[in-house]
Amino acid sequence: MESLNTAAGKGTFSRRSVLTASGLAVVSAAFLTACGPGGSAVPQASSGGSGAPAKAGGTLRIARPPASKAETLDPASSLSAYEYLGAIYNRLVRLDENGAVQADLAESWETSTDALTWTFHLRKGVLWHDGKPLTAKDVIYTIEHMLDPETKSPQAGVLAPFISASSATAKDDLTVVVALTSPNAEFASLMTGYNCYVIPAGSAATIGKTGIGTGPFKLAAFTPAGPGQIVRNDAYFGDKPKLDAIEFSSIPDTQARVNALLAGQVDLISQTNLDYATSQTVMASSVATVSSVKNAQWYTVPMLNSSPEFKDPNVRLALAHAYNPKDVMQLAVHGNGTIARNNPVPPTEAYYLDYGLDYDPEKSKSLLKKAGHDSLSLDVWTSTYDSVLTPLALAMKGSVEGSGFTLNVKTSAADSYYTDVWMKKPLMTSYWYTGRPVDQLLNQIFRSGSSYNENAYANPDFDKILDQARATVDDAKRKTLYQDAQKFLIDDGGSLTPFFADRLVGLSKKVAGYKEHGFEFDYINIGLAG
Repeated sequence: MESLNTAAGKGTFSRRSVLTASGLAVVSAAFLTACGPGGSAVPQASSGGSGAPAKAGGTLRIARPPASKAETLDPASSLSAYEYLGAIYNRLVRLDENGAVQADLAESWETSTDALTWTFHLRKGVLWHDGKPLTAKDVIYTIEHMLDPETKSPQAGVLAPFISASSATAKDDLTVVVALTSPNAEFASLMTGYNCYVIPAGSAATIGKTGIGTGPFKLAAFTPAGPGQIVRNDAYFGDKPKLDAIEFSSIPDTQARVNALLAGQVDLISQTNLDYATSQTVMASSVATVSSVKNAQWYTVPMLNSSPEFKDPNVRLALAHAYNPKDVMQLAVHGNGTIARNNPVPPTEAYYLDYGLDYDPEKSKSLLKKAGHDSLSLDVWTSTYDSVLTPLALAMKGSVEGSGFTLNVKTSAADSYYTDVWMKKPLMTSYWYTGRPVDQLLNQIFRSGSSYNENAYANPDFDKILDQARATVDDAKRKTLYQDAQKFLIDDGGSLTPFFADRLVGLSKKVAGYKEHGFEFDYINIGLAG
């Protein structure tokens, strides 16, 4: 699960702290086409609601779900105001649509042959919104701030295994040297996280309100869990945004956000994956449409390996073979996604391995008997927290019939699901956003002892492969090791991932140039049609 704006449970931490290379956004203004039983909605274009290029000027109105009243503009925080970050800040580096690391504030970088020392060369002439120049001291301060226990940054857990607060030093005003405590050839990719936006040196006490960054927009107004506005930064070092301004409003209920879109009161709905029926309603309107962000959400059915039910890998593998992923994806998301076959790495990830476990009910029965069961009845917990979780549980229940398993669907309240059920019940439904580097994905969600290891999966041999991959500078060899880790995880029953789902985003037909991938939102080219 991933919740961008709540502190409860897994909440904000996981969805945004765990980033990545992937989930390419393909945007669309086309009408939904029938696909398989019951029909399906799959828009397939790339320029937003209108299909026309954006004109210069105008104000875009974005409705978002309500956040905690402790919401902040401090990007390192677990309560950061997600929609603002990419507009007002920059990172050292960023990910492109193919998951490759690209320049941002750092125009170039290199690593030592042992992957222990990284050197980043900053762009010249970059200015903060208050007119001060960007220097290496700002980057060093940002790293220290993320790692500071007082900040409680989700990214601290990602970086702490191989970096300390004193690791970063300034060679000169525009050169940052980071000395790692253990080798990591993927360090640059881990600095693409949404918690890694660079802030001014010494700004920890004020950044949550001032939002002073180097990004294409400047803060005009911000209210935690409420309205806000950003305006174009004419001093931005890169291409200037099309829009004059973006206004944000917080609307609590999904249906209320959709109603505001259909009434022409907002132009785009963020952080909201429309269910199939709602997407059909939006597409049928004269003022709005739906765009599809390809493979944007990763749906999983965590099996708590520490529970008596799933301690035996034979039981885990039996359940992995017991369901038909094609049927489950069709029933849960009307076919709008990509079958995963229990591999949690998205197919758009550069290190993806085309390998998985196939539907085989007879093999499922055989594995169950090997584990000492003629049959097995299990409760699978779910919630309305996300629109796909309950359909996923029901689809799994129907699909495993005849495999030796019986699944009993149990529903928990949405507001307590990620505190009372997640990582507590033996079997549950969950989801994450794609868009995180493979090193972060595998280490943070599957490494022994990780706080976000929702399967409680633990295997020292798997951890050893990840350590070897981190220490391998040769790209081809490192790719092989990360692929070895995927196969090991799948064959050990460490992941039950039926599919990656496309996120259906509601937007006005007046919107042009809308594009997302992973945690990247194109604030430069989005605008209103002429």
